[in-house]
Amino acid sequence: MTATVFVSGATGFIAQHVVKLLITKGYTVIGSVRSSAKGDHLKKLLNTDKFSYEIVEDIEKAGAFDKALEANPQVSVFLHTASPFHFKAVDFEKELLLPAVNGTKNALKAIQLHGKNVKHVVITSSYAAVATASKEIDNTHTITEASWNEISWDQALNDPVSAYRGSKTFAEKAAWEFVEVEKPDFTLAIVNPSYVFGPQAFDSEVKDSLNTSSEVINAIVKNGADGAIPAAKGGFVDVRDVAKAHLIGFESKEAVNQRLMLNSGRFSGQDIVDILNESFPSLKGKIPVGQPGHGKEIISNLAKVDNSKTKKILGFELIDLKTTVVDSVKQILDSKK
Repeated sequence: MTATVFVSGATGFIAQHVVKLLITKGYTVIGSVRSSAKGDHLKKLLNTDKFSYEIVEDIEKAGAFDKALEANPQVSVFLHTASPFHFKAVDFEKELLLPAVNGTKNALKAIQLHGKNVKHVVITSSYAAVATASKEIDNTHTITEASWNEISWDQALNDPVSAYRGSKTFAEKAAWEFVEVEKPDFTLAIVNPSYVFGPQAFDSEVKDSLNTSSEVINAIVKNGADGAIPAAKGGFVDVRDVAKAHLIGFESKEAVNQRLMLNSGRFSGQDIVDILNESFPSLKGKIPVGQPGHGKEIISNLAKVDNSKTKKILGFELIDLKTTVVDSVKQILDSKK
């Protein structure tokens, strides 16, 4: 019998790729979704009897995952990808911090109480839990898998970006603390991706507005020649690599108790614009040009990233910026035809 994997937040951008990959590799998948409409939609997209869903309306509610795991004692792997990621929050504590932290605690408690056969847990954290904002813009600093965002809870209440960074930091810390104190029967691995680019898992999911990371690229295409070049800069990774890393998180002994820091390199909005102007003649004159080649200078103040430990565990080459940008935009343009 093939292993059954539970994926929380199964309709998310990363999660859809994870679910697709799991099914391709022969796993049976149970996803948690917020409504039957979302579950039915994903089931239709996947078109396989290897996928079913459980409804978890609110991951922050105590006991949120209890019923889902009680109903599925065959689950042996739990991938926790569900966590809010947007910068539209008004009440930062209520909308970002508490759902992330309590959602993680609820998942781990449910596994401990009702997931008797769960041997491996992988949690989607973020590079935001690794890098401190002030150190990220210090090119004499090197960030590794051992680095932590030093943000405090009070600092996380300052603005939506700080709140997001804090939510990822405190949720991940809660997971490591749970393992240390409770000493559960399952292994833990954490996936810490930077900005996640790349195509949607299904062409039909390309909408006018995309998830937060993908929208960095999408905005360039839709905002016209006079549109602003995104101010975004930092590390990036392709969503298909992020999905593969989630599987390595439970398939590889080397990943046990590790943070997989996924960073393929650095980028700026100018770098993305340069790639698009060079790769898509049809976009010439329809997207901004900026200062071609200026990207190197824009990212010159960023910290160095050493994720050689992660790369060794992964054992595969990470997708480069040009490929991830071109594949993203090709899908966006095809969807408009």
